[in-house]
Amino acid sequence: MTFEQLRTFLWVARLGGFRKASERLHLSQPAVSTRISNLEDELQAKLFERGPGDLVLTKQGQQLLGYAEQMLFVEEEIKNRVANPAETEGLFRLGASETIAQAWLPRFIEAFSTQFPRVNVDLTVDISLNLRAAILERRLDLAFLMGPISEYSVKNLALPQFDLHWYKSKQIKDVDLAEIPIISYSSKTRPYRELTSELSRRVGPKSRVFSSASLSASLKMIASGIAVGPYPRVLAARHLEANEVEEFDPGFVPPPLEFTASYLAEPRSFLVENSAEIARDVAVNWHNAHPS
Repeated sequence: MTFEQLRTFLWVARLGGFRKASERLHLSQPAVSTRISNLEDELQAKLFERGPGDLVLTKQGQQLLGYAEQMLFVEEEIKNRVANPAETEGLFRLGASETIAQAWLPRFIEAFSTQFPRVNVDLTVDISLNLRAAILERRLDLAFLMGPISEYSVKNLALPQFDLHWYKSKQIKDVDLAEIPIISYSSKTRPYRELTSELSRRVGPKSRVFSSASLSASLKMIASGIAVGPYPRVLAARHLEANEVEEFDPGFVPPPLEFTASYLAEPRSFLVENSAEIARDVAVNWHNAHPS
């Protein structure tokens, strides 16, 4: 019996199938099946009931799952406390919202690569709703998103907030929110819902709210005078420097954007845990250097 067999068994049990486990472990499906078959032969015990849909653990499989979790926990502790991080290998699947991507994400990648020079990074930039689903479905190891994720299985590490500021084109003199469209984050995000609620209360049914998952496209629309909207200053920096947009005060500001570094707490991974800590340190230093 090997750690690789136990790790494969653990992921098949957690994900409920050979195909999902093979994707998570970056192995072929026959390789995963062979590991499980060899483990069953060695233990002389059937670990899964194979039927339509997901696999189901047998009584022996349920007993083994507890031991496998304990053994792999000890392995992660050894890696964390004894092993050299520079020797860590593998693939790290990272997700980030566009706000983070345009702020401190490059510095995180640099710090991560310094500590784990032999680990490859697969980066996904998407809206927080999709990142949340990817974490829960185990398609991402760590995500920087508008959090927290309210699931018992997820650990959320708080990151510094982003204050919002209203922007308009330099070409526009006076702004009437009942007349000009307001552009915001994707309609599937909290900032959009909070903004539309506040506009409904303050402006009434005349307000028009556009939504876009592309924040760079939104700022271009603001710079061209099509709309106005509240965004973090880091997103507007390029247009501010080009003297295309300016800040203005419509009488209220939406709440700051709250972000977390979120990941599944089990099975434990020192790589993911350390990466979340690195992200928090990088984010704090970046915000200290870029006060809003």
